[in-house]
Amino acid sequence: MRRPYLNSRLAEFTSTIFAEMSALAAGTGAINLGQGFPDTDGPEAVREAAVRAIRDGRGNQYPPGPGVPELRQAIADHQRRFYGLEFDPDTEVLVTAGATEAIAAAMLALLEPGDEVIALEPYYDSYAACIALAGARRVPVTLRPHAGAYHLDPDELRAAITPRTRLLLLNTPHNPTGTVLTRAELAAVAELAVEHDLLVVTDEVYEHLVFDGAHLPPASFPGMRERTVGISSAGKTFSLTGWKVGWVTAPPELLAAVRSAKQYLTFVSAGPFQYAVAEALALPDAYYEGQREELRAKRDLLSAGLADAGFAVYRPAGTYFVTTDIRPLGEKDGLAFCRALPTRCGVVAVPTAVFYDDQEAGAPFVRFAFCKKDEVLREAAARLRAPA
Repeated sequence: MRRPYLNSRLAEFTSTIFAEMSALAAGTGAINLGQGFPDTDGPEAVREAAVRAIRDGRGNQYPPGPGVPELRQAIADHQRRFYGLEFDPDTEVLVTAGATEAIAAAMLALLEPGDEVIALEPYYDSYAACIALAGARRVPVTLRPHAGAYHLDPDELRAAITPRTRLLLLNTPHNPTGTVLTRAELAAVAELAVEHDLLVVTDEVYEHLVFDGAHLPPASFPGMRERTVGISSAGKTFSLTGWKVGWVTAPPELLAAVRSAKQYLTFVSAGPFQYAVAEALALPDAYYEGQREELRAKRDLLSAGLADAGFAVYRPAGTYFVTTDIRPLGEKDGLAFCRALPTRCGVVAVPTAVFYDDQEAGAPFVRFAFCKKDEVLREAAARLRAPA
């Protein structure tokens, strides 16, 4: 018999839930609250900076492999400005094609077949695929909902560590649950990482979209700077998701390893956009505060609408997303619910069961994105309140 064309490591990753739900939105004309992209563009000054770079011939040819110096310096300045973390822009900063490539490069660089990676569940779908591509094994530690939010149990994390554990993959602020790991939770993570000499890869793309509490970079905790690969991007912070400009900050030896893998993925990307993002990162505090307040209001608007429609709502502390429980509606299968919702109500959401290894644990939960215009959110809430 002919061997399957697709590599067996990717056999379970033939399509994403986002593609399926976006196709449903297009086919039914439903409001798409499934995929996390804004329906308005980022700051005009930043967009104009990209146009200016193109006109001036900056970045139209291959940029330097690690990223243009202006952006690497801006990233280092950003880490110092917001978190007091010092990084050498020449040896400790790498520009990538979004955070997704950064995660892939980190997994491919740092893992050997048979290594175990602990990831917080539910997890963004690319994590599982990247771990599989590296030939490693994912070990989920589940964030569990109670008292209106999701929480990490340090005892469950400790129990998941084995002699084969190589790496902890953290996401805070967390997609899809919207939780922001607390100082106590992160301190427990740091203690375990140091005790077991584990590498830590952190996805922090929603770092500036925190509405309750504060974002605390894991690299800022004792013993973590030398073992942490920090990842973020411009897409969510500046509402420019199509530009795909991300970055890695790490100690020189770790960064060199990630760069070795990254150079064989895209090599380089987004040349003119890199110059524009360098300018974006220097925007005044008023920009960051204003965007956060605008999204906090959108969170509250959609959360209230979902509660009025009968969902149990887990109000997020950060990100673009609000998670709901559909059991008060008399439903229990989130996947079937989301597949029927566009026809029933004209709204698209995403079932979070697809982000769990234990799909039963995620079965009744559904995620909605609120990074949309207020009138879109109001219309979606009205449709969900209407009788099916």
